[in-house]
Amino acid sequence: MKIDHQIDMKRYALLLAAKDSDYVMKMYGGYFNVFVNAFGDDDEGEKWDLFRVVEGEFPEMEDLHKYSGFVISGSPYDAYGNEFWILKLCFLLQTLDAMEKKVLGICFGHQVLCRALGGKIGKAYSGWDIGLRKVRLARDLTSSFSFLSNCMDDIPPCLSIIECHQDEVWEVPDGAEVIAFSEKTSVEMFGIGEHILGIQGHPEYTKDIVLNLIARLLNTNLIESGFAEDAKWRLEVAEPDRKSWVKICKSFLKGRY
Repeated sequence: MKIDHQIDMKRYALLLAAKDSDYVMKMYGGYFNVFVNAFGDDDEGEKWDLFRVVEGEFPEMEDLHKYSGFVISGSPYDAYGNEFWILKLCFLLQTLDAMEKKVLGICFGHQVLCRALGGKIGKAYSGWDIGLRKVRLARDLTSSFSFLSNCMDDIPPCLSIIECHQDEVWEVPDGAEVIAFSEKTSVEMFGIGEHILGIQGHPEYTKDIVLNLIARLLNTNLIESGFAEDAKWRLEVAEPDRKSWVKICKSFLKGRY
C-alpha cells in the first residue's frame, strides 16, 4: 500500500498584497522568498503556497481547512481602501477568524486584519514612520498568549523593528489586546486568542530591503530628503531585533520557536 507522506505536512499560505519590486526580485527572487526565508523551516517538511491577492489570486474556500496558518504581507495600498481585492480579502479574513485559523498580519496585513474584524484604521496622525523603531511589549499581557509566554524568557521588554508605514490601527477589534506599542504608534502589535496576530513593523525585512524602499519613496517624492536621511541614519547606527521577532512569529504560527 502506498503511503502519502504529505498527509502530515503542514501547509502555510502567503497572501501577497504587493507586487514584487525590481530590487527584491533581483536579490531574493520575490517577496515570497523573503517571507519563507524568515518564517519557514525546510527541515520540518512544510509547504508554503503563494496567493497574489493584490492581483486577484485567492485560495479556494474549500481548501482553507488544509492550511495551518496564513500570513498577510505589507502593501503600498491603503488597508481602508475599497478596491475589490481588499474587500474580498476582508471577507476571507473574517472566514479564517470564524474557523479560528492562525492569521499573521504584517504592516498592511496588520491593518487590514484589524479592519476586517471590526477595528478602526486610518492615516497616522504623526505621519510616516520609516526606519528602526523601539517597540515596548506589554509584559502583563504576555502570559495571556501562550505563543508569547513560550518564547519570552530570552526576549527583552523592548525590541527594535523595521517600520515603513503611514497608516496605523486607531482602535483594535472587540476582544483584541494590544500587545506592544511605541512612542510613535499606539498599536504596534495586537492579538485575539491564539489565532490572530497583527504586527505593524516588518519582522521579515532586512536592512537592504528597507534602504531600497526609502530610495524609491524619495525618488517618487513621497518622502522628503531630510526625512529619508534621518531614516537611513537610524538604520546605520543600530540593528533590528530580527531574530526575536522571527521567534515570536514562528511561535505564533507553529506553537514552537
